[in-house]
Amino acid sequence: MGWKETDERLIRRGELILDIESLKNHREELKKINKGKVGPNYRIADSYIQLLSAVRYLYQMPYRQLEGYTRILHKLVPELPPADYSGIRKRFQRLPTDPYNGLRETSDPVSIAVDSTGISVQKAGGWIERKHGKKKRYVKLHFAVDIESKEVVAMEISTDDMHDVKAFPGLIVEAGKRRRVTRCLGDGAYDSGMVYEALEAQGIEAVIKPRRNSRPAAGSSARGRAVEEFLDLGYEAWACERGYGMRWMVETAYSTFKRLFGECSLSRTLENIAHELVAKVALYNLLVNM
Repeated sequence: MGWKETDERLIRRGELILDIESLKNHREELKKINKGKVGPNYRIADSYIQLLSAVRYLYQMPYRQLEGYTRILHKLVPELPPADYSGIRKRFQRLPTDPYNGLRETSDPVSIAVDSTGISVQKAGGWIERKHGKKKRYVKLHFAVDIESKEVVAMEISTDDMHDVKAFPGLIVEAGKRRRVTRCLGDGAYDSGMVYEALEAQGIEAVIKPRRNSRPAAGSSARGRAVEEFLDLGYEAWACERGYGMRWMVETAYSTFKRLFGECSLSRTLENIAHELVAKVALYNLLVNM
């Protein structure tokens, strides 16, 4: 892809953030979601809430500033009502979000790369110190990334005391629902007999860098064969032959994710942090496919 095409993709992201065309049926959408509703009717449709969600997460905008944003939009598009910040917050928490809704459709075999990163919760008040102690200052975000498209095809959210190996089975199951996975790349954190056995059972090739001082006799037979091959070839030849260098696509995905949304969570509780991260992954997948 040339620079002109790359520039155009980035420009279109800005168009997506404020897509007024998608909100022109706001009144019809409200009628639909309020039909048969118990209690007060909604004044804002889900599509508008999704737009406000994108603005909040991309620009790290507090809820009160977001209320001011809706007032300006109301002046530009009168059929879009202004909203108070507490109502916006409640709708965010209730809005069902599918992080994989923006994935491209394909039946081709794909390779995935797995890894985790920390998301700071320093803005989240004191709950995490009370629950986990002073050292627990972040949550972990686990990704399985399609190395060709850089889409997140599976995600897990955990506290920072969960080892990557424990989150791995869930990632593989989720990735298998959306992609025909034939190869999985991971760093030394995934050098575990359980990981090799899980991949072998599903017919997925394991490309996992053995840890330092690994021995073929330790762990499962699948891991033993992989370690033996690594020792015979040496790192450089092994990495070249198995395509291990493509593992960095998951690092690229994390870098893009944090450039878009920052390294901190805006929410205060673990439940809301998880909801926020799911919404951000949904937006990330939508943007990388533009």
